[in-house]
Amino acid sequence: MTENLSDRINSLSTSQTLAMAAMARELKAQGKDIISLSLGEPDFTTPDFIKEAAKKAIDENYSTYTPVDGYVELREAISRKFKRDNNLDYKPSQIVVSTGAKQSLFNIANVLLNPGDECILPAPFWVSYSEIVKMCGATPIEVPTTVDSDFKMTPEQFEAAITPKTKMMLFSSPCNPSGSVYNREELEALAKVLEKYPNIIVVSDEIYEHINFTNSFCSMASIPGMYDRTVTVNGVSKAFAMTGWRIGYIGAPEYIAKACTKMQGQITSGANSIAQRATIAAVDADPSVLKYMVDEFHKRRDIVIKMICEIPNIKMNTPEGAFYVFPDVSSFFGKTLRGQTINNADDFSMYLLSEACVATVTGEAFGNPNCIRISYAAAEDKLIEAITRIKEVLC
Repeated sequence: MTENLSDRINSLSTSQTLAMAAMARELKAQGKDIISLSLGEPDFTTPDFIKEAAKKAIDENYSTYTPVDGYVELREAISRKFKRDNNLDYKPSQIVVSTGAKQSLFNIANVLLNPGDECILPAPFWVSYSEIVKMCGATPIEVPTTVDSDFKMTPEQFEAAITPKTKMMLFSSPCNPSGSVYNREELEALAKVLEKYPNIIVVSDEIYEHINFTNSFCSMASIPGMYDRTVTVNGVSKAFAMTGWRIGYIGAPEYIAKACTKMQGQITSGANSIAQRATIAAVDADPSVLKYMVDEFHKRRDIVIKMICEIPNIKMNTPEGAFYVFPDVSSFFGKTLRGQTINNADDFSMYLLSEACVATVTGEAFGNPNCIRISYAAAEDKLIEAITRIKEVLC
């Protein structure tokens, strides 16, 4: 009875990441030996010191409604984190804590975008970006990039995409799905373009900030001229292996932070009390406590790249962050493998699921129809087995 549903929900795409994960779980339940490399979820457990903080919060009876924008103690801790890690001076009143970074992004889009506005998305982009923009009645403007440019948007591409309707630019660094990291010089070049267009707000999704193999990280808001027109999005899901705790946050110009609080107050109100108290311990910790996880991701990345590069006709960049590779598989399009014709990345991803029993995600969902996303947030033995299977069904 979809005719009873709103046009909004009927036009909304299902998250391909979650859809593939659900399909993999279903096949596992049927007894298939599926290796799932589809979800962006660390296979590590939450560090003990964070769990201890949560237990303490339970014992201290943090069980009532929380302030809409988050406990002041948490916002003060996030303020310290921004100063320590990013050289950004956000007051607690400029910070809003939400139920995951996804809600943070939803809040931002809904307080900034009107129907008819345009939001520039360097492609590939995280699957939910374009759908969040569409839900606001705005139009996502995709700027395509390729493996040859390390999946980074150039200043020339950026400026060519700007129109009088452009209200926002949304990107992630390190990027999901490509793992690309914009360095300071590249961000400065984009900021130079933005000098000509003072009404454009930049949303910088930095959720993978600490899973970064470059030994440096630059926040867009730290670039001269960008602080007052950038919303910095972050959270604890990825780096601290806290996906289920559902805590994200923003640092923003105060008028945007107040608007996001107003929006959130009518949707979910404040985020989970126990998770917030645990997050204070997480963001107050020196990032060096994450080194064991980051080192392991780095090791896995190198293993996966080496193995995939042994498969003929696949093009790869070397991602500098996050925990994904995004190989270009377009050379297989139009070919028939084991009786199955591969017309596009969707077909390629489904072929790997049916023939290799390995779950990946089509690049189509990320705005790049030539690629697939493979998550290496899985145990080393599983990764080796998965890429071995993929090689067997492609060679």
